[in-house]
Amino acid sequence: MGGASFDHQSPLLRAELGDSSFRRTGTTWTATAHIITGVIGSGVLSLAWSMAQLGWIGGPVTMLVFAAITLYSTFLLCNCYRTPDPEYGPGRNRSYLEAVQVNLGPKNATACGVLVQLDLYGIAIAYTVTAIQKSNCYHNKGHDAACGYSDTFYMLVFGALQIVLSQLPDFHDLKWLSILAAIMSFTYSSIGLGLGLAKTIGDGFVKGSISGVSASSPLEKVWLVAQAFGDVAFAYPYNVILIDIQDTLKAPPPENQTMKKASTMAIFVTTIFYLCCGGFGYAAFGDNTPGNLLTGFGFYEPYWLIDFANACIVLHLLGAYQVFSQPLFGNVERWASYRFPNNGFVNREFILSLPTSKTLRFNFLRLCFRTLYVLSTTAIAACFPYFNQVLGVLGGFYFWPLSIYFPVEMYLRQMKIEVWTKKWILLRLFSLFCLLLTILAVMGSIQGVISAKLS
Repeated sequence: MGGASFDHQSPLLRAELGDSSFRRTGTTWTATAHIITGVIGSGVLSLAWSMAQLGWIGGPVTMLVFAAITLYSTFLLCNCYRTPDPEYGPGRNRSYLEAVQVNLGPKNATACGVLVQLDLYGIAIAYTVTAIQKSNCYHNKGHDAACGYSDTFYMLVFGALQIVLSQLPDFHDLKWLSILAAIMSFTYSSIGLGLGLAKTIGDGFVKGSISGVSASSPLEKVWLVAQAFGDVAFAYPYNVILIDIQDTLKAPPPENQTMKKASTMAIFVTTIFYLCCGGFGYAAFGDNTPGNLLTGFGFYEPYWLIDFANACIVLHLLGAYQVFSQPLFGNVERWASYRFPNNGFVNREFILSLPTSKTLRFNFLRLCFRTLYVLSTTAIAACFPYFNQVLGVLGGFYFWPLSIYFPVEMYLRQMKIEVWTKKWILLRLFSLFCLLLTILAVMGSIQGVISAKLS
């Protein structure tokens, strides 16, 4: 790959070098579908709350700004798939980490690898926080009834299911779960959008204001706006999976051209969907917009539809948790196998015969590590069960380094842009602006977590 030599002291970053033997058949449409499926998830449920904090002008403008930033950064990253030439270079970078390794060297790749693993771990925590609640109690006893449900109980049940699913040996065994998760994601997002539209039409007027929800002090308003930035940042970027999707595309035309078209279409569709979900949710509830549009009980009726939407959320989270955790599992287990090649605990596989005449591969390292991993994410989620605040922290913390810094640095290096040229200065200012936005979002979200914990 362009003369790159991978550092064997960092097996967590190892990627498959060289071109693969499979035939690439992806098109603009398949890439667009993959992006939309990867982007739209539980983050969409927080957008109505974010819109409420920002108001009718600030909310849509913020979503459009993040959409533009995401699109531009993906354009930069698309050019890093092939090396040294972005269109006709003989080398392919088949993953985000491999692109960083080839363009920026082992030190940056190590830092990026750590951030990616932490990102995957943080997403697992966020998915655990999104707990299901039943609306039947409110239907039977009235909307003002004291229907108390313990989020911790649902998180423990969710964690127990994840311990079982985590024992699947590899990512290929999860294809069916990934497809189901994608379908469920679109289903509950569409239900939330439809209910918001129906309630707005039923009320006969649009709630909300230009300035958004009022706060007890100007400083408190700043924290809420910053937290909303973090929630929007969590909902948009997909840079970590972009090159993986680009590696499925056929050529000609050059993959970067196809990927730029697909990204433009996907971001356009996603932004329209986000504006509708956030806008109709805010229009329906105004200042009372809940943090999580469905499980926060912004809606009560029809209760059967709310229960169905919540069930879709759980099914989506079951699959999405594994989709984001399995790469981390694989990285850690390959690292352990590399460091301890003769250790039976790490490498020995046992085969269990099942009554269905199928077999299950069993490994002590996989059992222990993956179980402890799920237990740790469940414990952290139970300690900090604050949906909007957790999404804001994660969105803010990883937005700049993974979505902005590395794509910009790789583009500058690959295109050999000279220092202090106009393009160099503009790209540096773009990165600086996004860094300041990220710092603000992280500070606001951390303040929200602390305030929620203390209260």
